[in-house]
Amino acid sequence: MLNPQQRAAVEYCDGPLLVLAGAGSGKTRVIAEKIAHLIARGVAPAHKIAAITFTNKAAREMRERVAKRIERDDAEALSVCTFHALGLKFLQIEHARAGLRRGFSVLDADDSAQLVKELAGASVKPEQLFLLRNLISRAKNDGLTPEQTLDRARSPRELQVAQMYAAYQRRLAAFNAVDFDDLIRLPVQVLEQDHETRDAWRERIRYLLVDECQDTNAAQYALLKLLAGERGAFTCVGDDDQSIYAWRGADPGNLDKLAHDYPELRVIKLEQNYRCGQRILRAANALIANNPHVHVKKLWSAHDEGERIRVLECRDAEHEAERVAANLIHLREKHALAWSQCTVLYRGNHQSRALEKALRLNRIPYHLTGALSFLDRHEVKDVLAYLRLLANPDDDAAFLRVVNVPRREIGATTLEKLGALAQSKHLSLLRAARNDSVLKQLPARAASSLHGFVALIDSLDAQAERTNAAELVEELLRRSGYAQHLAASSKDAVLGERRLGNVRELIEWFRAIQGARARAGDLAAQLALLAQVDRDDGGDAVRLMTLHAAKGLEFRCVHIVGLEDGTLPHEGALDEGRLDEERRLLYVGITRAKELLVLSHSAQARRYGQVFAQKPSRFIDELPSTDLHREGIDPEADAQARREIASAHLERLTAMLG
Repeated sequence: MLNPQQRAAVEYCDGPLLVLAGAGSGKTRVIAEKIAHLIARGVAPAHKIAAITFTNKAAREMRERVAKRIERDDAEALSVCTFHALGLKFLQIEHARAGLRRGFSVLDADDSAQLVKELAGASVKPEQLFLLRNLISRAKNDGLTPEQTLDRARSPRELQVAQMYAAYQRRLAAFNAVDFDDLIRLPVQVLEQDHETRDAWRERIRYLLVDECQDTNAAQYALLKLLAGERGAFTCVGDDDQSIYAWRGADPGNLDKLAHDYPELRVIKLEQNYRCGQRILRAANALIANNPHVHVKKLWSAHDEGERIRVLECRDAEHEAERVAANLIHLREKHALAWSQCTVLYRGNHQSRALEKALRLNRIPYHLTGALSFLDRHEVKDVLAYLRLLANPDDDAAFLRVVNVPRREIGATTLEKLGALAQSKHLSLLRAARNDSVLKQLPARAASSLHGFVALIDSLDAQAERTNAAELVEELLRRSGYAQHLAASSKDAVLGERRLGNVRELIEWFRAIQGARARAGDLAAQLALLAQVDRDDGGDAVRLMTLHAAKGLEFRCVHIVGLEDGTLPHEGALDEGRLDEERRLLYVGITRAKELLVLSHSAQARRYGQVFAQKPSRFIDELPSTDLHREGIDPEADAQARREIASAHLERLTAMLG
């Protein structure tokens, strides 16, 4: 059932291969079939094949797809993971070569940001902290060490970033910790400097498949090259027209570098689209043709023409949301759509507010994709970190998160010294804080605070042996003063109550696990259950999400709102002349639609209490006019559309009123 181009991509195993896979062209199927072909042909055994994706969800879907095509033992031996998961596996095996001790911690984004905040001092503004963290991350993604960053500094600002980077890395080393960027940077550093390790890993991974290659940054591309070596035993799959992550270091130019670094590279284009109607695909092709291309491709579809793309002209965001809600009701009735087959896409999360209000008023169920996950809320992560530390006294990341929460006057300098002493004695931070000889080398006040923290953990640990997780968290709130901390650190009483309510909800989740105990093994099962609960897909509801979050998804009906100059394309992109990625972002949105596509824009926007006029996005004029239904051009068609929408809306209101 493969088309000729797909089959060629699957069967070519004689050298490096780049598959330029357009939107909806079946790339996931090609990768799954290729893995089965590699094993069947004997190119590489399953345990020496690695397939790299960019998200855990994509890795899970890939693993499930491949499992249907190969033997069970091969499926279990195969490595399908993200770049960061591969980097973590490398460091767990080669930790000594990377200057780490066994059991090192991985700081998440919050932990990393908090560390930068402590190093920068209280006087630094939040936006400056965000910028510092991003610049450190960019340096790591470019493969630069702190020393190289210092050497390249040419301005006071660059010098400040380089010095912060150096201090940040010293602190990580003292804590025996890495951040997410180090999961790529450190393996690259080891592989570049140690040829024996490099040869061993090239033997360990005999064939490499990389999905979404256009989204790789400099460090990820370097890791790909180091693992593939001169043999070039790899298949890279990507689409330069769907590169929308430049803000986090992605470089679509890496697709072009492959041809330079591997002159024998074969390029196969997948141009048949299995998702979109012909009108939608024509619009997408016309739009993206305005971007420069090294590899030109033109998608085509065997599907029907489909309805014309509607363009709604609205007064403001509230009017736009009302019209979108009414149109959803109409299209659902007319085309027998499930709510979950519909999505509304936008450039930024703030645009969801008016939409949520309009959908609630019309009793349209919706699911906000990409909003803050319950398990990502600051207070929930704090409590879970306490529980992690009770389950594993060597979890330095958990220790660092809660040692000063609530405030215990344990400063960054004290923690850095504690980390250095822990490293010299080969102890975790908690075990070091229990050590009298370590505490004697710290300032008396800090040592006393650490002693109090250890006493709290030890008392909770003793409690954990005879109670369940829900009661343990209740005890934690009582003994630590965390509830009072939430009230004091929130900007108002309402927010404080809401944050405490989130902790109470966590307690109820634990309470619902009948008979669950709070010992280490049981905690792991409980947390796994929480993660499953948090992955609810939203049921039969309209999906609201950003255009970035929509990548890789498809829907029968797609609405894209906020198509104004200054919104899409974004104001910053207009000022800096960065239209290519904004155009790619809209291209991604358009190609999510299988049958129905509706675009909308507003004449006015309200900002800071003032009303501003807006122009329709210049991208609308790049779409073929014959495939659009723009209001005001065909009065008869406009009137008919209004009658249909009004009729559907009236029927729904009548049903709602009983």
